[in-house]
Amino acid sequence: MMQSIFWTGRVLSRALRNGLSSFTNATELNVSNKKHPYLVSVVCGFPKDIANGRTRKGQFGDDAWFSTHFNNADVIGVADGVGGWRAYGIDPGEFSSYLMRTCERLVRMGHFKLSEPGDLLAKSYYELLEHKKPILGSSTACVMILDRNESIMRAANIGDSGYMVVRGGRIVHRSHEQQHYFNTPYQLSLPPPGHDRNVLSDRPESAETSEFRVECGDVILVATDGVFDNVPEPVLVAEMRRAQGLEGDAQRLQAVANSIAWMARNLSFDGCYMSPFAKSARQNGIDAIGGKPDDITVLLAIVAL
Repeated sequence: MMQSIFWTGRVLSRALRNGLSSFTNATELNVSNKKHPYLVSVVCGFPKDIANGRTRKGQFGDDAWFSTHFNNADVIGVADGVGGWRAYGIDPGEFSSYLMRTCERLVRMGHFKLSEPGDLLAKSYYELLEHKKPILGSSTACVMILDRNESIMRAANIGDSGYMVVRGGRIVHRSHEQQHYFNTPYQLSLPPPGHDRNVLSDRPESAETSEFRVECGDVILVATDGVFDNVPEPVLVAEMRRAQGLEGDAQRLQAVANSIAWMARNLSFDGCYMSPFAKSARQNGIDAIGGKPDDITVLLAIVAL
């Protein structure tokens, strides 16, 4: 038990440091220009296997994330490596991590279009395909771009990672998961040679895209399915309400992200809980109960002026 507490504390403290770093960068960037909206973001997460899973900037287990900016744009994203590849000796976290790191690099270089988050995702994916050393695996992904000049947020989501926007205490925008069938989301893939026909592989152009105006105070949650499969929507909304008005308070905003991630983590291992995942399973004829143990990534942002 003491070992579990030690590892949990270590993971949480690392997540806290990463989150505060994101806040600091966003604030420094926008000191000279307060007329246009910008994102203040924090992050928290846990690998499914806390003792052995990866926890470093940009990764929680097989999940990956990034938060960056370029001129008049703030860009955030998450990706979830498909864990089934581990049975074939393939590290599922490499694919998702490369995908997000490449998105971040392309943004920082200015090699992206403000109006096309799907194109950013596609460029990252096709660059991965051309890598000299093949990076095998699959991943879901969600990328969001805030055009500060136009106060427009644009999103591209493939699979069952996703986003939710709360304004005035209610959901005003959210993504919809893309599934081939139950528990089999759309995914970007690079299978081993000779396995193309046996592996689901969707094109980045299949991503669901959306565009909407943002307002000061909007709270945005971008997360992997470890969150949405375990925390009911009304509970997420209640937590996001707590973040309203916290764009100037890094520690309290981080505390909300920590709370959501910790709640998802605990519920995922609750075997007697009727989770959103269990409810979905029952709707598909599978007699299930309990949470779904998974990596957890919570990227929480608030629109500030």
